[in-house]
Amino acid sequence: MLIPDEYPMVSLLGSRDELLRVIEGAFKADIHVRGNEITVTGSPDESGTVVRLFEELVEVLRSGGDLTPDAVERSIAMLRMTSERPAEVLSLDILSSRGRTIRPKTANQKRYVDAIDEHTVVFGIGPAGTGKTYLAMAKAVRALQEKRVNRIILTRPAVEAGERLGFLPGTLYEKIDPYLRPLYDALHDMVDPDSIPKLMAAGTIEVAPLAYMRGRTLNDAFIILDEAQNSSAEQMKMFLTRLGFNSKIVVTGDVTQVDLPAGTVSGLRVVQEILDGIDDIHFSRLTSADVVRHKLVSEIVDAYGRYDALREPSPIQQQRGKRR
Repeated sequence: MLIPDEYPMVSLLGSRDELLRVIEGAFKADIHVRGNEITVTGSPDESGTVVRLFEELVEVLRSGGDLTPDAVERSIAMLRMTSERPAEVLSLDILSSRGRTIRPKTANQKRYVDAIDEHTVVFGIGPAGTGKTYLAMAKAVRALQEKRVNRIILTRPAVEAGERLGFLPGTLYEKIDPYLRPLYDALHDMVDPDSIPKLMAAGTIEVAPLAYMRGRTLNDAFIILDEAQNSSAEQMKMFLTRLGFNSKIVVTGDVTQVDLPAGTVSGLRVVQEILDGIDDIHFSRLTSADVVRHKLVSEIVDAYGRYDALREPSPIQQQRGKRR
């Protein structure tokens, strides 16, 4: 195949051929590069996939995207495991802010982002590092910029504080600030930090504990509930029924990291059974394959999943326990 002259081969193959080495290590095929021509020899299936991969990578470059070893590895995984085109995933601009563009990095992340566009209530459920909250935040900022909503409301349970909140030093906001800090951090990546105090003072952006949502009707807003696994079933119902006109809700959480007191049922766990199948409500499920942090994070998530599966009692064991 011939690579168009407008794309330098170093952009496609990487500095010192680091991207080419990733591709060669992933396929049982011989890849030869001469000038702007790439020749692939091997089995029809392998050769065909390699050619499709290079076509997709050229499309990513054409759209202004950057190629990294991680992007190439994810593109290979998409070609082998999904029907999504890597170029469509890696070239989808969610938000451009402060000199950088936020895009999905996996097929599941793109489906999650598309679901936010298509549904009023979306649940993003998956392990740490899968971009659940970060991508939802980017969609919220984009909606605000395009004046599709008048405000962004970010909330999460302050479960860890519990009864001890009153014993912490400072004002109420200083006490709850540590539990909301991750939301502020993501917000600072996407909005000019100097403008955030003004936006918060005007009520355009609100960051508050989940308990502050009670009794309200939230109209013309993009609302994100983060760490939803730490909400009780009653809190989840309370939150979802705050939905007003022209508003969108995104609920994110990881059902494997529940910090609720023993005996308290996670609202995120039961809501899947209660609301599954209702029109305009969508459940997006992300996995360790969607982790976009260090590669070890994905392996850690899988290792804990195997460990928990071994420890979880079977239905027969649970029934025996009840009889005792």
